[in-house]
Amino acid sequence: LEISSLSEKDIFVLRLDLTDRSSHEAATNSVLKHFGKIDVLVNNGGRSQRSLFVDTNLDVFSAIMELNYLGTISLTKHVLNHMIQRKKGKIVTVSSVMGIMGAPLASGYCASKHALQGFFNSLRTELTDYPEISIINICPGPVQSKIIQNVFTENLAKSIENSGDQSHKMPTDRCVRLTLVSTANDLKEAWISDHPYLAVCYLWQYAPTWAWWLMNRMGKKRIQNFKSGV
Repeated sequence: LEISSLSEKDIFVLRLDLTDRSSHEAATNSVLKHFGKIDVLVNNGGRSQRSLFVDTNLDVFSAIMELNYLGTISLTKHVLNHMIQRKKGKIVTVSSVMGIMGAPLASGYCASKHALQGFFNSLRTELTDYPEISIINICPGPVQSKIIQNVFTENLAKSIENSGDQSHKMPTDRCVRLTLVSTANDLKEAWISDHPYLAVCYLWQYAPTWAWWLMNRMGKKRIQNFKSGV
């Protein structure tokens, strides 16, 4: 409010739990009652993971999919019904570069992001009769945020002990700006990352055999660091 021309009626903060899918219809209706319409939905809720598959309880994978995948498509379903009635809208989903590649210590997280990529790429093909409804997938690389402090570990009750240094990651405001630029231009998919992570994305897309070789070498070192507490 201090830095814009918005007034208080232009802002509506609504508490939401993505895992409480039964509440999503009422939440959507609350927003519609306040604003009268929904122009853009930005799906930006989720948790990452840092644990080896062999050490991780299956209920962790269930929780990841419930939050990152099912929670996201549940909220999308209710908002999309409104956009279809208007024949207009943008659905922006913050996926990850992990949605187009694989990485050690994040098998469940990667699976949830691959699921989102597959879902929204398929949904886009179902909306050809609504050319003004855009499906936009944002795939960030490492970004400075609190996602590391809140990662899933090998069991649901355990939190991570060392979140590590984040200074090498992309600043949050730059990621947000590039996401807004991608949304304004209706990009179907945007990879938002610095090198060398962006270069790995291109390898994974165009030279997967080289990408597998590289990730195996990088992954071995990453796992060693993880086991030693780095």
